[in-house]
Amino acid sequence: MTLQDMDLTSLSPARLWVPKHVMITRAAAELPHTAEIIRRCERAGVDDIRFMPGNALTGLRGASDRETYASAKNTLAVVVAPPSTLKPQPIPPSADWRIDLAKGCPAHCQYCYLAGSLQGPPVTRVYANIDDVLDGIRTHAGRGSVTSGTIERGGEGTTFELSCYTDPLGIESVTGSLATAISRVGAAEFGSDVQLRFTTKFDDVAELVNLDHGRRTRIRFSVNAAEIANRFEGGTARMPARLAALRSVAGAGYRVGLTIAPVMPVPGWREQYGALLDDVSEAVAGIDDLDLTAEIITHRFTPASKEVLLGWYPRTKLEMDEDSRSQKRSKFGGVKYVYPKETMTEMRQWFTEELERRLPAARLLYWT
Repeated sequence: MTLQDMDLTSLSPARLWVPKHVMITRAAAELPHTAEIIRRCERAGVDDIRFMPGNALTGLRGASDRETYASAKNTLAVVVAPPSTLKPQPIPPSADWRIDLAKGCPAHCQYCYLAGSLQGPPVTRVYANIDDVLDGIRTHAGRGSVTSGTIERGGEGTTFELSCYTDPLGIESVTGSLATAISRVGAAEFGSDVQLRFTTKFDDVAELVNLDHGRRTRIRFSVNAAEIANRFEGGTARMPARLAALRSVAGAGYRVGLTIAPVMPVPGWREQYGALLDDVSEAVAGIDDLDLTAEIITHRFTPASKEVLLGWYPRTKLEMDEDSRSQKRSKFGGVKYVYPKETMTEMRQWFTEELERRLPAARLLYWT
């Protein structure tokens, strides 16, 4: 059976996260969206749902770092987004603005982009005050410099990235936040010239394909060479399932995309990434009115993220050798370790040429 023959709505998700523990803060307890989260968690079979006496999340640390990590990754906290989180932030080169439905992710990616950027145990926190979160779309529509008003991407309208600090589809079965956002934007509640965007490594799109999305959401699937995905992306949907989900949502009229990341020059990388592009081409073949983009991000790490990742995954085979990398400094003096210029140039040229040759329907938005 080919990807074109698969009907994802008839398949069970390859990976579906169900937390073992749900913690609800006092501020979140009475909000309407919390009731929906509780309903979904109970339906999923969660029997440890605790209402906290205050707004602090306590009892998260175990006897060791590994025990703390394991417990946190199995915990969903329902909290209220603070005022500092509610203000949309610029998020180039992906979108005009970032808004957060949640922070934290249940997956076990050994290169995790969130490592070093989130404080404390890696609990997934979902925001119960979703009306306040989404109101940032209303206040910032028509503003921005990445897509809004630009020649290259102006057709996308004002764009709002939902997956900067979480994988919203990975937690959707127990939160419902993504469906709420897509439906309200699809109904033009915030105007007709706005678009949501999110990236996912999961495939549970059966609920999303039935939403009235108004073609105002772009669903991007994080894809990678088979060796990298199979070795480093624990707790996620496998690549064939992601591509089947890509076909399903594209067939339902969503704008779609590829986030090819993190690109790594592993042995045989040309052959492996070539096979990936061919698989994507097969997955989207015959889709009417296909709107497909590609964003390509090479692997990088910071000293802080390396320290966190080695604590989480002490036996990882992920290459994080500073001596074989080049330093890239931010305007604030922070350091990232990226591949040397020669390697970056070679990979960029290959991807640009092969994307156009193997997947001409895809519009490359950026390489970094």
